[in-house]
Amino acid sequence: MTFTDLPPVLAEALTERGYAAPTAVQAAVLSPEAAGRDLVVSAQTGSGKTVAFGLAFASDLLDAEGKLPFALTPLALVIAPTRELALQVSRELAWLYARAGARIATCVGGMDASRERRNLQGGAHIVVGTPGRLRDHLERGALDLSALKAVVLDEADEMLDMGFREDLEEILDATPAKRRTLLFSATMPKPIVALARRYQRDALRLSTVGDDRGHGDIAYQAVTVAPAEIEAAVVNLLRFHEAETAILFCATRDNVRRLHAMLQERGFAVVALSGEHSQSERNHALQALRDRRARVCVATDVAARGIDLPTLSLVIHVEIPRDAETLQHRSGRTGRAGKKGTAVLIVPYPRRRRVEAMLRGARIEAEWIGAPSPAEIRTQDRERLLAALLQPVEFDEEDRALASRLLEERSPEDIAAALVRSHRAAMPQPEELIENTPEARRAAQQERHRPGFEDVVWFRMDIGRRQNADPRWILPLLCRRGHITRGEVGAIRIAASETHFQVPRAIAGKFSAALARTTGEEGDEAGVRIEPSEGPRETARSHRKGDHGAAPSGQGRPFRPGRGKGKPGAGPRGGKPQQRRKEPR
Repeated sequence: MTFTDLPPVLAEALTERGYAAPTAVQAAVLSPEAAGRDLVVSAQTGSGKTVAFGLAFASDLLDAEGKLPFALTPLALVIAPTRELALQVSRELAWLYARAGARIATCVGGMDASRERRNLQGGAHIVVGTPGRLRDHLERGALDLSALKAVVLDEADEMLDMGFREDLEEILDATPAKRRTLLFSATMPKPIVALARRYQRDALRLSTVGDDRGHGDIAYQAVTVAPAEIEAAVVNLLRFHEAETAILFCATRDNVRRLHAMLQERGFAVVALSGEHSQSERNHALQALRDRRARVCVATDVAARGIDLPTLSLVIHVEIPRDAETLQHRSGRTGRAGKKGTAVLIVPYPRRRRVEAMLRGARIEAEWIGAPSPAEIRTQDRERLLAALLQPVEFDEEDRALASRLLEERSPEDIAAALVRSHRAAMPQPEELIENTPEARRAAQQERHRPGFEDVVWFRMDIGRRQNADPRWILPLLCRRGHITRGEVGAIRIAASETHFQVPRAIAGKFSAALARTTGEEGDEAGVRIEPSEGPRETARSHRKGDHGAAPSGQGRPFRPGRGKGKPGAGPRGGKPQQRRKEPR
């Protein structure tokens, strides 16, 4: 299928932008059976949806000559969940309808509302906006939808997830009954189906998702790491791929802020996007990515919604997505318009089962690998540097004069080595990570110690998770019973019915003597037996045990607060045993 059946003004615009043939979703909405009908379209992010609905409502807007008639009130309305997506849609429709003489008004939160009202009053053929701002203009009388011929809900599933149901219903209730309603959504949960049933008439369901829900142009990778080495893995992944543009997804604003600061300190050209940033800050960040002043963006899910960067080839899920739909939306920022992209999930060892279940649910085949090592990164650096230096380049006379002077002072080998060294000095250094094998992780656990804990003695307590053991009261208990300080307690391993901990060998005798003196003291702690041990058993279950924060970095599972009724320090008998939540299989 080609674009030959379209009005000339649209066909010429598509040819100018390099479109040779429609994508799957564009072909679907242009099919004869879809002409003039309400549509419910399931299509992946990055599949050409914006151009698709721009083409779909062309027959409702253009006259016989392929032009847009004079209009004081909007003929088409596009509703998007976020400012970035609305602005992106507005830009796409602007070039698509430029030859038709379209006037497009954009109404989004964070922008000058009075200026938007003036644009609406001056007449606009197409209005693009976010639900909250559109509702505000509607209630103030600045937005007249009485002559509307088509309305588009872009990424409708996300708008409902973000709590825009009431806004959408008020806007749709203000539109004419005979308008066309085009609903685009990557997923079709029950609320979307209910919305379609209420506001559409005899809607045609189109789906271009297919059986393979994973985006065909995206290579998925799952990188397993120790929980404490996630940030180091991010550094190595960025250095290994050296993507022209990369986006890192975090779950919260605080995590975005922390990761952004760490990468900035390490020498990466990085920007941040989260709900705490103003519209002006967001615009500056996106512009920095577009003009190559920045190459890495750290963002939350909502802030990154609708971002369309042509050079984006790498997506890193620093924190595991909450569900398969979020995974697809995040990953869909790359692999757009036929270009190839890579989506990497960073998976802490204890979370692997959950991620495997998510990938199965999304029908995505991911390659499970370890984080890139410094040696692998250096190999990639050498190949990239050779490719860059051996590319054909035109030199001017000043370049050649400087080269001649250098050759008088140094040998060609020295000059080449200096060039390589200069190139490497400008690049952030990779991190040393634990090898991705159980044996290597155990060896690293034994070798990496806090200062003063190179030689330790293990002790055992006859309480564990079943007795609601928690380091918040274990540490004070050990200090009182053994007459030591918190800094003299090493790693703590909490198992189901016992707890093991370390003390330096130099004070082990003093600690044991104090235990003997305090064993008979009254109180809730009197029943807790503490005795020397050989340490926790090294079995497969040991990797599920938590370590006290003083333990070697990267080992063990972080502690979670106890759920018993007793207060910290009240002892292990203060509440019911903790119930462990099972991971999905």
